[in-house]
Amino acid sequence: MQKTRRILAWCIDFALVVAAASALAVLTFHRISGLFTDVPELATRSGLDLLTSRGDVVNTSESVGLFLWNKALGYVEQGFVLLALATFLYQWGSLALAGRTLGKALTGFKVTPSSVGRTALRAAVTTIADVAVYALACVLLVEGEFLLSVLVWALAVVVFFLNTLPVLARSRRSLADRVAGTTVESLRLRRTAAVPPPYTPQPPYPAA
Repeated sequence: MQKTRRILAWCIDFALVVAAASALAVLTFHRISGLFTDVPELATRSGLDLLTSRGDVVNTSESVGLFLWNKALGYVEQGFVLLALATFLYQWGSLALAGRTLGKALTGFKVTPSSVGRTALRAAVTTIADVAVYALACVLLVEGEFLLSVLVWALAVVVFFLNTLPVLARSRRSLADRVAGTTVESLRLRRTAAVPPPYTPQPPYPAA
């Protein structure tokens, strides 16, 4: 039952990451679209390149195309960097302030100890395992490094399972917990243990 709740907590937190990724994807799409709709800037750059190229229209067109491609590529890479940063800040801020993320709060878990240093380290490992390595693989793919991207994708899968599978063991401590020296505790079990058993009066002993 506790393992199921841990999986549910991760799903809730990862759903927030997916929502952030969707928002950043929309923002990146609008930024890239703005490159082609910003006619004055594009016309100014094209005109300057044409004037300095001594009439070489082919090289000028190639220069403008590379400019647009590099700009668009930069926007995509910035989106992935912002996604990893947002994931880290969400994990770190939630654990440092409340000792739990939204997913853990809804499923009855808390991370202890919740000191700033330990939670930052745990958030960093969690971000690397859940988002950062995959983001790096995507950046390499759009950069045209297909083979390296596949290798990083494989590494991302390995890192994800290295962080996740220990949760199924008896200690229930992920790689992030082991690195940061933290533990995920069930608040429900703690509350149950804190409630004393009901008092049952003993029948009086018969007089001798």
